[in-house]
Amino acid sequence: MSDAVKWVEGEVRAAVIRDGLHPGRDHERIHALVTGAVQDYDLRSLSEDLPRLGDLETAGRAVMDALTGLGPLQPFMDDPGVEEIWLNGAERVFIARGGVSELTSLRLSHDEVRTLVERMLAPTNRRLDLSSPFVDAALADGSRLHVAIPDVTRGEWFVNIRKFVARAQRLDHLVDSGSLSVPAARYLQAAVTAGLNILVSGATQAGKTTLLNCLTAAIGARERLVTAEEVFELTPPLRDVAALQCRPANLDGAGEIGLRRLVKEALRMRPDRIVVGEVREAESLDLLLALNAGLPGMCTIHANGAREALSKMCTLPLLAGNNIGADFVVPTVAASLDLVVHCVKAGDGRRSVREIALVGSANEGGTIELSRIFVDEGAGLRLRGEADPEHPKFRRAGIEIRPLLGSAA
Repeated sequence: MSDAVKWVEGEVRAAVIRDGLHPGRDHERIHALVTGAVQDYDLRSLSEDLPRLGDLETAGRAVMDALTGLGPLQPFMDDPGVEEIWLNGAERVFIARGGVSELTSLRLSHDEVRTLVERMLAPTNRRLDLSSPFVDAALADGSRLHVAIPDVTRGEWFVNIRKFVARAQRLDHLVDSGSLSVPAARYLQAAVTAGLNILVSGATQAGKTTLLNCLTAAIGARERLVTAEEVFELTPPLRDVAALQCRPANLDGAGEIGLRRLVKEALRMRPDRIVVGEVREAESLDLLLALNAGLPGMCTIHANGAREALSKMCTLPLLAGNNIGADFVVPTVAASLDLVVHCVKAGDGRRSVREIALVGSANEGGTIELSRIFVDEGAGLRLRGEADPEHPKFRRAGIEIRPLLGSAA
């Protein structure tokens, strides 16, 4: 930012404080102040020894970004092609476009980074200090913020902003983007309609949350959905949605609300469906118990494949306590989950569904049968010729799945 722009920003910032304006609520009034200050400075620079502003529109936008946006990061936030922004310290700012990362030429000061983080956290009621050096929060536009500070880092502030880029909101949109085949989309649509319990797996940035959002769009219009997440990310396009998110502990170390509590509370809110944004720990047990009681649901999990996702779901509930053993968990997983959908991200950034598998019963050796229905072996996601796509819930819902899949079946 040039000295001239900094001077104008200082003048407008003083006026904002004097008039008691709020950057989030008084955008138009602040914009009027910025426009007037830029024009006034430009006229003064013609007769006084002041550095020139250059392009007035560009200068005004920079001042507005500094006052009401994220300053030098705002152009990346406004760019629809940018999916994520992260800072490895003040002088290394990266962005991702189409899943591919690149180092930008932007350089910030340490004070600028701290100011930006404080501004992003101000409306979230979440804190960041030596006793709590990590923070997760949702920004006003739905983007997800994660920050890590010393002493868990080596002197630098690490900031990640995962933008809310709602390119796909329905399964049809995933078909249009090449992430999903038409028969597979029909199968998943039928699975949601029939109330199959679905586990979405994949690595970080593989598109799990996007797929989960698209799956929620297939839920019936009259059904009530309750979601539970660490930080709000899901945006189900339904009328009857109750969204819950976790809460960190306060300064006294009290008041924390975790996912286990949210899942339990969700069951008291008359849900027709329950969706957990991601299971990482013991909340997996509470979700399995809810699904095993006949409540349809969905969730995501980090895993390298459908089989690995199922194995992880058999392991995470053991974290709930010593009284929970594999002899209880494994058959519960087999009885509770119906379908595993695995997502991947290719080297060029493209995201797609690699396999869709039906969950079978657990055998005497403690292994759960898994039948791969759709598989992408390099030529796109296709129905396996020997696979049986049928499921009892399809029949109970009156869905004839093979005619629905057409020639693929």
